[in-house]
Amino acid sequence: MTLYAIGDIQGCGQAFVELLSAISFKPERDHLWLVGDLVNRGPDSLDVLREVMSLGDSATTVMGNHDLHLLATAVGVRKPGESDTFQTVLAAPDAANLLDWLRSRPLLFHDSRRKRLLVHAGLPPTWSIRDAVSRAGEISVRLRGPNWADVLKKMYGDEPRAWSADHQDADRLRYIINALTRMRYCDEHGDLEFEHTGPPGTQPAHLVPWFDFPGRPSETTHIVFGHWATLGLLRRPDITALDSGCVWGGSLTAVPLEPAGEPIAVACAGAAVPNSID
Repeated sequence: MTLYAIGDIQGCGQAFVELLSAISFKPERDHLWLVGDLVNRGPDSLDVLREVMSLGDSATTVMGNHDLHLLATAVGVRKPGESDTFQTVLAAPDAANLLDWLRSRPLLFHDSRRKRLLVHAGLPPTWSIRDAVSRAGEISVRLRGPNWADVLKKMYGDEPRAWSADHQDADRLRYIINALTRMRYCDEHGDLEFEHTGPPGTQPAHLVPWFDFPGRPSETTHIVFGHWATLGLLRRPDITALDSGCVWGGSLTAVPLEPAGEPIAVACAGAAVPNSID
């Protein structure tokens, strides 16, 4: 059995199929970790959702910001934007089943035995693993419940940027969702910052990538994430970053986590440049 982690697919169905072929993936033998953002910007969001859903227990996926945006659009919280390409999902005869499956995906997955954690964007640098698991669970319970649209109504916006255990309702859920699905940089206090999306080295001096924050309590757990296309593939003892910019004309990458192996990537068609993306 090989455990593979795969980066942001974002509706690039052909690249996903080609990558599964390139790694000789067999669902009865292997397992996938998908970092979220299954949908949007690429042309095949519907096919990707159906394919991943069909893999059942052979794939573990967490939700990304584009997945949440699809859910919000489906319940009328947002209207599709010019760059949204998931309308085929909304019009599909199996849309209800697909959306119910998607909203039941967690915001993070922690494998305590492997000391690995899967999340879309990252963990706030002041949170422990226990904190992150507990707070992500709060959101998952609500998204799986009958009033799940209420979460989507309250999640948009950049504030609050600092975590407080005293945050309630909208402030609390918005911070948790933003941190786990949108974060890249934080300031010297560990507060979230959303304006800068370029690679490390291009940010103002007071900002640091969340994974380089000094004394981060989660650093003894290997964190697998995507979201940051301008960062690209980055492998370190404490992290694996996997968004290699497929939808932007880069590649879709699989990294064998166990047993460890070299990355395998397939080229993707794309026309946009990831300079101010979320």
